[in-house]
Amino acid sequence: MRAILAEAMMQRRQFLSALGSLGGAGLTARSAGVFAQRTDRTPDVIFVPTDFQVVTQMLKLAEVTSKDIVYDLGCGDGRFVVTAARQFGARGVGVDIDPQRIQEANELAKRTGADKQVRFIQGDLFETDISEATVVTLYLLTRLNLKLRPKLMKELKPGTRIVSHAFDMGDWQPEKTESVVSTTIYLWRIPPA
Repeated sequence: MRAILAEAMMQRRQFLSALGSLGGAGLTARSAGVFAQRTDRTPDVIFVPTDFQVVTQMLKLAEVTSKDIVYDLGCGDGRFVVTAARQFGARGVGVDIDPQRIQEANELAKRTGADKQVRFIQGDLFETDISEATVVTLYLLTRLNLKLRPKLMKELKPGTRIVSHAFDMGDWQPEKTESVVSTTIYLWRIPPA
């Protein structure tokens, strides 16, 4: 467990360093929007940060552009939506049930100047309206992806891209898979109605 936590902290430092190298121009005192839903649930998974290379490759696999709205379900420290904003010009929304993660995500957005393009919702990803998303990023568990799948199919428009780090969607075959930094990433598209 200590090795996992040490690795997570190292990845976090590398990520923040990499984002810092993108430039800090345009930092403002304006805070990113924080939206909270009432929830008494605890997180379904522990927070383990995704390696920066994996974040970037997942967004590339989803072909994110400035026209996209990227939702990260279980957003942790906000690295997916912040990277989508900073590197790809997209807007983003992060959803996490843990108030500490939301605080970290807002701090990262402010520090990197992405706070004008992203917002974070403290709430249950199973209850949050995700219908405006054009891309959804996930780093959950297969059982949670499967539980989430009906919501994705119901709320997302045809053609919406879904990318997952390490965990698949059961019998829903991905359109593409890639291996990055010793992990597999998956891409699906919501099929036509």
